[in-house]
Amino acid sequence: MLWRVRTTLPDRPGALAVLAAECGEAGVNILGLQIFPGVESVTDELVLRTPDGWGLGHVAELIERSGGESVSGAPCTEHALMDQPVRYVQAARTILDQPARFPEIVAQLFDAEADPVDSALALVQDVMEMTVGDIQVQVRRTAAFTATEHARGAAMAELVSDVLARAAKPSPRGVEALAPAPSRRVGTGATPDYLVEGQSVLAKVDGTVVGLATIRAEGPEADVREVTLRVDPAWQRRGIGTRLLNDVARLGAGQGIHEILLVTRADNQAVLPMVLAAGLRGRIRLAAEVLTVRVPLRDLRPIEASSTR
Repeated sequence: MLWRVRTTLPDRPGALAVLAAECGEAGVNILGLQIFPGVESVTDELVLRTPDGWGLGHVAELIERSGGESVSGAPCTEHALMDQPVRYVQAARTILDQPARFPEIVAQLFDAEADPVDSALALVQDVMEMTVGDIQVQVRRTAAFTATEHARGAAMAELVSDVLARAAKPSPRGVEALAPAPSRRVGTGATPDYLVEGQSVLAKVDGTVVGLATIRAEGPEADVREVTLRVDPAWQRRGIGTRLLNDVARLGAGQGIHEILLVTRADNQAVLPMVLAAGLRGRIRLAAEVLTVRVPLRDLRPIEASSTR
């Protein structure tokens, strides 16, 4: 059986030799080793093949007998033996292709979870926070993240930020496409007018709605509301989605809403650039192929529901 195990060893000569000797005597084979150096101690991640019938208790006893502390581990597959630089390169390629999958990919990279757990386990989990633009991403696990892993996570987040910043001038496609109107003006250079009507912000050209952002009547919490946002395909990539998002966020702030939610498919690559282009801060979550961005509204200057511009 294969186990991925982490332990803290004293930073002194021969510490690994003692561990290797104990493993040899117990019939345990060390198949992989990754070292995370520290100031006073060293965190080692090992992939071990143990005799049949071994559980985590047997593994922990072996490691502690060898001088290891803070032992954590879990069963794993041969995938854990993949070369680490290869894993990071593959992860980077995936993130470059689909930036919205950043939380999922980074969680896999660090053997962590992208979603919080609602149990006593949450109290013992370590959290690593990364920032993409102004969007916060968190991953968590029971094994503590090392300084090396924090640096790697920050570097991956900077990669995504750079990719988004180097993209074409932000004029995202919006969260969804608005069904084309028969009388729309396709391909013209007209500038939309933005109006607030009730719970919605509309973008109109010559009286035709080409974009719409609406605050839904109910949300998962009393002061949280989901926002739907659509832009006519003929008017995408012109900054309309960004303007609508900014205005509907300010509309929500004027109604005492603390946060808005954007919910879309995990493969929708327009959401992150749109949120960043709007100058909004948010927290991203990816679960079950659904991408959710929570945007706090406390620092926004409100607009009133009756205003028109």
